[in-house]
Amino acid sequence: MPHSGRPLPGGSPTDPTSDAGDRRRFVRGVAVVAGIGGMLFGYDTGVISGALLFMSPELGLDSVSEGIVTSALLAGAALGALTGGRVADRLGRRRTLILAGLTFAIATAGCALATTLPVMITARVVLGVGVGAASITVPLYISEIAPAAARGRLVSLNTLMIVAGQLSAYVVNALLAPAEAWRWMVGVAAVPAVLLAIGMAFMPDTPTWYDSVGRRGDAARVLLRCFPADEATVQLAAIEESRRRRAVEELRPRDALRIGWIRASLLILIALGMLQQLTGVNVVIYFAPTLLQDAGLPAGVAIVASIAIGVVSVGATWVGLRIVDRVQRRTLLTVGLAGSAAFLIALGLLFPYTPGDETLTFVALGLMVGFLAFVQSSVATTTYLLISELAPAHFRGVAMGLAGVAIWVTNAVVALAFLPVVDVVGAGATFLGFALLVLASIVFVRLFVPETSGATLEEIEEDMRTGAIPILNRLVEE
Repeated sequence: MPHSGRPLPGGSPTDPTSDAGDRRRFVRGVAVVAGIGGMLFGYDTGVISGALLFMSPELGLDSVSEGIVTSALLAGAALGALTGGRVADRLGRRRTLILAGLTFAIATAGCALATTLPVMITARVVLGVGVGAASITVPLYISEIAPAAARGRLVSLNTLMIVAGQLSAYVVNALLAPAEAWRWMVGVAAVPAVLLAIGMAFMPDTPTWYDSVGRRGDAARVLLRCFPADEATVQLAAIEESRRRRAVEELRPRDALRIGWIRASLLILIALGMLQQLTGVNVVIYFAPTLLQDAGLPAGVAIVASIAIGVVSVGATWVGLRIVDRVQRRTLLTVGLAGSAAFLIALGLLFPYTPGDETLTFVALGLMVGFLAFVQSSVATTTYLLISELAPAHFRGVAMGLAGVAIWVTNAVVALAFLPVVDVVGAGATFLGFALLVLASIVFVRLFVPETSGATLEEIEEDMRTGAIPILNRLVEE
């Protein structure tokens, strides 16, 4: 890395302002506070699974309106993901997360107090905007503030916080189910939302953002809390050089899209985002209690049983984070998709026989758990990783934003359509349909997704530029 040779405004290049223990505690503290956004993301997407059972009779919901209430958050999240990066660039990562926390708190109160379907839908859309913005900004904030040696596990903390938030939602649902207190189920999320807003008010922004708006002294002071002084000086010089290089080399998105390999990369990103949602993973998370209740379990038992889904999601995500750098990306993704398809086929064949048979219903729960274990340990982890690795550097933020929109829009469409489709063809046929989509996804991965393990981002981009995926390149060539 280049060395600017200039002393940092925030301290001497030879006298560190804090010892190594202080620096580690500071970085971990920043990651934990920001990670509250990931926990809220997980809680607000998971809590609806139990709340719907008691919300529906009170608000007079049918299967269509239940799907609308569920997918309203996802539609808002697509908007939040699309705009979150631009807001974070303009106002800063820290202020964006403060706004996300306040949005979470206000919208959560709206959901808890809603007495009509239109009010509930509106509150869920606003809540989704906060979810979508947090889903983009939390990993961005952590990755820009964490030292390279700790960046992987600290950014991965956000993924773990998401599934931990979903597990927390299942536990809260189970505790409140006897009282049918759905308003408390959704309303309890206001507490961590306020904590996120307050916590981020005491956090700095990232050195990268400070430098981008000309606040070199603030950038230096943050770096001095993360690195020894000499390293902080080098890091600041590298940040400044990167900004100058981007200003010279960066293309506008519409200009970049005229280049064939960039269009190919974008198609892969969008397809990967859609692929993850077309596995059906989130309908299992959202609607597991409803499916188990339809299969014959009492509502309270269905909610308690679904806690197993949250526990497995947390454990499987942890396993995935441990192995993702030890196995080739395409291999891990293919194995995960194949395992998911096998469990979906088993679910599809079993589900028509579960009504009235408690033993088969618990077998179905076990199959759901096995399905989630494959998805969360491989497909979820690898998909987001590949999206970040394959996004072209010339417009990486825009490309990842479009992939995020693809994820959330597909999520919303699948959630909206799931219960009506189940009403028409049954849960068994619906799961078999997801299995067919997963099998098609395996073909896509083998044909069009390049291997990225062990390569730098620059090497991956050069492979894409020179035709690492000739079939797709022929489809988009000039």
